[in-house]
Amino acid sequence: MKIMPIAVAALALASSTAALAASRPDETIAEIRKPRGRLIVVAHRGCHEAAPRHGLPAAAENSVQALEHCVTMGADMMETDVRLSKDGYLVIMHDESVDRTTTGTGRVADLTLAQLKTLRLRENEGGENAAATDQHVLTLDEMLALARDRIALNIDVKDPIYPQVIDAVRRAGVQNQVTLKTRVGIGSQPLASMAPYDQVPFLVITQDGDDSGKGIPGMISAQMAGNTKPVGIELPYRLPREALPAIARRAQSLGVRLWVNMLDGNFVVGAGSDRDGLRAPDAVWGGLVRSGVSMLLTDEPEAMLAMRDRN
Repeated sequence: MKIMPIAVAALALASSTAALAASRPDETIAEIRKPRGRLIVVAHRGCHEAAPRHGLPAAAENSVQALEHCVTMGADMMETDVRLSKDGYLVIMHDESVDRTTTGTGRVADLTLAQLKTLRLRENEGGENAAATDQHVLTLDEMLALARDRIALNIDVKDPIYPQVIDAVRRAGVQNQVTLKTRVGIGSQPLASMAPYDQVPFLVITQDGDDSGKGIPGMISAQMAGNTKPVGIELPYRLPREALPAIARRAQSLGVRLWVNMLDGNFVVGAGSDRDGLRAPDAVWGGLVRSGVSMLLTDEPEAMLAMRDRN
């Protein structure tokens, strides 16, 4: 079965002027490798919220339009999600099912690529009341082609398909324009040094056994002990805020960045959410930066970029 590709070249030409606003993705990855570099703004599933300063409406998450909006406003990186279709294609979808984000129903793993391509993505974060858009489900190959030389990607791999994903990244020639990540615990060996993870810039998501965060400095030391180092340490869900200073000190001493999700305020508990950041950007987002965090995943990239530019 032959699937017709998106007209990637035409899309890239149409937004070439806007692309000048953003750093090249290889430059973004190089910046990430500088542990004391500037704040890296990572757009959660693309720039799907409306961006009034740039005159941009809401876009479907994980869509072509969401990527184009990120390029226009100069986001450093777009986070996106990949799963496996019934017939073995790597497709861009966060949820296990297509119900929330598309006009269809069913599990991604039970649908063929041809079936997925008939669906329309719903506006913004979706839901049954969200309007259907003209955007369609992308394959990973299509997403990589759209992003190449325009914006860095953080790929969240939702199924046990790391070798296939890394092979797609290598075939697209974008090994230095993406990051991948997976979870580690106190007993995990240094994953960034292991094949196939050592073929791309790799982050680890730390998860300790009792959710206290006290074991995370030790995990950072263990993960940084390999020949190939991770480019970042993502902090887990519901990390107590009082655990952050010791974690930041260990990360700084070993020369690696810390990543925090700002989505609902429950990642570093008590540090605030994106909603809080909109009300008090310097206190919330800036406060985390001053605490030693230098990569923030956000649903509000336009406002976060404005805060960074002011500071």
